[in-house]
Amino acid sequence: MCLLPIYRYSLQALALKTIGSAKQTVIDLWVLRLVENQRGKKMLGAECLTNPPVFNASAGIGHVVNLGGINTYVTGSPFSLLAIILISDVYGYGAPNLRKIADKSAAAGFYVAVPDFLHGEPFVRNNPNRTMQAWLKDHDPVKASVEAKSFIEALKKKGVSKVGAAGFCWGGKVAVELSKTDYIQASVLLHPSYTTVDDIKAVKVPISILGAEVDGQAPPKVLKQYEEVLATKPDHVDYFVKVFQNVSHGWTVRYNDSDPVAVKRANEAHKYMLKWFVKHLK
Repeated sequence: MCLLPIYRYSLQALALKTIGSAKQTVIDLWVLRLVENQRGKKMLGAECLTNPPVFNASAGIGHVVNLGGINTYVTGSPFSLLAIILISDVYGYGAPNLRKIADKSAAAGFYVAVPDFLHGEPFVRNNPNRTMQAWLKDHDPVKASVEAKSFIEALKKKGVSKVGAAGFCWGGKVAVELSKTDYIQASVLLHPSYTTVDDIKAVKVPISILGAEVDGQAPPKVLKQYEEVLATKPDHVDYFVKVFQNVSHGWTVRYNDSDPVAVKRANEAHKYMLKWFVKHLK
């Protein structure tokens, strides 16, 4: 996942506001480098954590229910047979921009569910009592994908016949794991983390991958590899891969909603996401 050498992250690049927060972030990145070396895989890095959301309990036009034992933001007609699951990044299901995306998707005729797979514990930056290493140990996206299967079963018990899953950053790994199964009928990965070429080889459902021009964990060259794998899969699935120019990791959900250019670029990606689900779920 998006961990680059620590020396590349200056205080200016990380846009840290205080010396204290700068020290804590450097410590967290150092810890993650140790974890990466020990485990042989990448972990969370600075770009996964930039521009954290300002939470607002009243965000969105939907509401929170308990669905399959999980607190879930739901929006759209509960009578729809077509559902989309939006799987958050590390900041969780309460992010206002994520709920806006859910409401927008519901307006296209879907029942949209945003489950709290982080169980009330979104990542908190610069928390000396909760390092990234400890947080990630408790919030493994592969484990979350197992929970997601039970969540989908709960959706289907409500009458849903087709399900699409879209994952953002951390949630991208959850979505790609689901894409290897028959639990969903289509998926979209938006600036995904943790995702490997082997993951893409195992995909069984139509998949769209939307990446950024500037992205440390899913750079354009890696998305090109994904595309090549999908193009040559013996068990062919429909696919779409696009690199968006002039944007960086997280642009689809952690954009500044007071910046019209950022909003426009995020909306473009949302349109591609919805187009994919309309094509493969309706």
